[in-house]
Amino acid sequence: MPVQTATTEYVPPNRLDAHDPAQIANVAVKAYAHLADIWKLNNPTGAALIAVSQRTWARIKTEAWTGRLSRDQLLRISAITGLYKALHLYFGETLADQWVHMPNSGPLFGGRTPLDAMIEGGLPTMIDTRTYVDALRGGA
Repeated sequence: MPVQTATTEYVPPNRLDAHDPAQIANVAVKAYAHLADIWKLNNPTGAALIAVSQRTWARIKTEAWTGRLSRDQLLRISAITGLYKALHLYFGETLADQWVHMPNSGPLFGGRTPLDAMIEGGLPTMIDTRTYVDALRGGA
């Protein structure tokens, strides 16, 4: 009986190339658009959170956008995605998705909603918010 040997290495289809900025941006905006839909972000909020114009945000949502993201924008999406995951680990499904819209008396928020605080404070506040939630759940 002949023995079969593999001559090529298997490469999964649609593998993300970490060195392709366009491909990275495409994956990032798809993830963010899905998250923005779950969080029910309106157009101004969805755009402001990742620091794009409302027009660009509208194109992103329709998948007609083929641009690139700045390092700041990619880091914002990363922080927001991590926050989303942390909220779902700490709270139940419903509260996790409402939390960003609820006024918060924590020292980071001062009675504002986490969304308002993150838009006003930009990337540093997004990272602080993620760290805050991680600390609540005992992860920091």
